Amino acid sequence: MTADTPPASDGPLVRELSEDDLLARILPLLPRGEQTLVPSGDDAAVVAAPDGRFVVTTDVLVEDRHFRRAWSSGQDVGRRAAVQNLADVAAMGASPTSLVVALVIPGDLPVSWVEGLARGLAAECLPLGVGVVGGDLSGGPAVVVAVTAHGDLGGRAPVLRSGARAGDLLAHAGVAGRSAAGLALLEAGRADVDPELVAAHLRPVAPVAAGPEAASAGASAMLDVSDGLLRDAGRMARASGVRIELDSAAFRQDQERLRAAADTLGAVAQRWVLDGGEDHGLLAAFPPGCALPDAFRPVGRVRAGAGVHVDGEPAPAASGWDHFAG
Repeated sequence: MTADTPPASDGPLVRELSEDDLLARILPLLPRGEQTLVPSGDDAAVVAAPDGRFVVTTDVLVEDRHFRRAWSSGQDVGRRAAVQNLADVAAMGASPTSLVVALVIPGDLPVSWVEGLARGLAAECLPLGVGVVGGDLSGGPAVVVAVTAHGDLGGRAPVLRSGARAGDLLAHAGVAGRSAAGLALLEAGRADVDPELVAAHLRPVAPVAAGPEAASAGASAMLDVSDGLLRDAGRMARASGVRIELDSAAFRQDQERLRAAADTLGAVAQRWVLDGGEDHGLLAAFPPGCALPDAFRPVGRVRAGAGVHVDGEPAPAASGWDHFAG
């Protein structure tokens, strides 16, 4: 993947097909899902909720705000749209069951791009047994992908941000800083420096299975790290009324992985690790004595107090991604 504009498709454009014709191309590409009782095709789908409760979350990707078509294929955007919602379900300790996707697309968009988006959704959902069970299509000036995800708790209590207590061990699953580094390389026109980091931005990989595992292990609090480690840790600290203490040495391997890209761009690898968003790792607190699931590594402690500290020092007040402040 490069920062160059993808070549024009030889296939039809969206405006050259009817809505029914476009759906006929998309729907066969989407997975039904293991818990789907009535798939797409009626006014609404029916999805089983064996637990009797269901987890629900929604997120949106807006062209030129969250992604650029010059950088991102339809498959890239489909995978990102799925991952960011699947990770939110996992952060509650639930197993995702289904997605509903609302899509706004301009008429000059190649149909092949939309088919790629469907394939990207399927690539993330199929291995997890998650269905894409419906949604909506609309025309508009730019691509907008809005996803609503559902999940099943499997008899477990939901894991909230507000459950961390002084004395808990803080742990993290997934990677940190790679998506931010990949974005920086794209913006600098240096995608060639590290294609794997660029791929980590275009197609982040979330430890979805680790969410239910953490819940079963007794996690007291958990959230998806989507807006930066420090910003999201601050959200847990405020919700729980505690101080989060992070140990930067726990992320040394993450920093080393980013070193070459940081040196090329004159950036600081640690800032990508602490402030970079969209890796979609999981940050969780575990009571003393809990055995950490394999996907998690210790990264700090929960203490009495407030705010977030890194290596004993208060973290910057405004860190990470904010959708309105930037």
